[in-house]
Amino acid sequence: MTPLLASLGAATPWLLWLLPLAGLPLLLSVTRRSPVASVAAAPEDPVSSGLRIALTAAGMLAIGGLVLALAGPYRAGERVTRTGIGAQISMLIDRSGSMNETFAGRQPSGAEESKAMASRRILRDFVGERAHDQFAVTAFSTAPMLVVPMTDRHDAVRAAIAAIDRPGLDYTNVARGLGMALSQFGAGAPGVSRALLLVSDGAAVIDPRIQAQLRAEFTKVQPNLYWLFLRTKGSPSIYDKPAGEDTPQAAPERHLDLFFKSLGVPYRAFEAEGADAVAGAVRQIEALERDPIPYTEERPRRNLTGWAYGLAAFGLLLLVLAKLAETDFLRRPVRERDAAAAGPARATPKKAAA
Repeated sequence: MTPLLASLGAATPWLLWLLPLAGLPLLLSVTRRSPVASVAAAPEDPVSSGLRIALTAAGMLAIGGLVLALAGPYRAGERVTRTGIGAQISMLIDRSGSMNETFAGRQPSGAEESKAMASRRILRDFVGERAHDQFAVTAFSTAPMLVVPMTDRHDAVRAAIAAIDRPGLDYTNVARGLGMALSQFGAGAPGVSRALLLVSDGAAVIDPRIQAQLRAEFTKVQPNLYWLFLRTKGSPSIYDKPAGEDTPQAAPERHLDLFFKSLGVPYRAFEAEGADAVAGAVRQIEALERDPIPYTEERPRRNLTGWAYGLAAFGLLLLVLAKLAETDFLRRPVRERDAAAAGPARATPKKAAA
């Protein structure tokens, strides 16, 4: 009860000083007074006592309700923390020049989709599948770009993904993109599932010094790492070992995969060679990230003026009905009744005189 009272307020609080006026019905009666020789001579009437108390309360309710309504009462807004099913997902989307090509490795024509278009369409459908997922979107090519920070506003996330439609640059700086994507998780909450989803069709060499920094960040954040590798038809798989020298420069995708495996966090890679494979991989990721997640529900301020006017109207209705009960509409006024009774009495003497 105390939290409820603490959440109540008034737009014009000084009008509440008029609330003592609601005690006027205790001093003044709203019913018609009738002269009685001795009230003590009448027996105790519980019905009359109850009606007197009810009408007094109705008068107090009418006055108090009107004062409250004029003061503009409201219940303050609040934040309620609940628990749902979902995850914090930081999406890192590659915007290098090769993402503008199709999965066949050519420029799209006709109804063909580029890898960027297919991934944007599927990710937009993925956002909002569960009400309590939180998303952040980061794009990267030569430099990373924060598109939208971690939020549960799914319409804003879908709009942000759709906005990544500009042609990308040739260079892929995945290291800086990973750093910015990790920074979107912020302070951790116990039991919250965190996932970093990398959507890319290639990789670049990560400097060993940057690797050490990223390793420390991954250890700190401890996200589940998913790499959705959009493989161009005919290009090497991330699991293919080159025939010649096995170096990061010769096989960057393979060595990025090895680096991810060495981070000590849950990691899974998906190779997709078409839009259907991308959609299937996203569905698998959605099925894997199904842990409880706390979320905050915003409750707006609630205006209680209507309730106050309703209470006042109810009290006034009772008083009006009580006043109407005092009036006998079927009975003629006293003067008309007396005139009708005196009429025949005057006529009789005239006949006698005649």
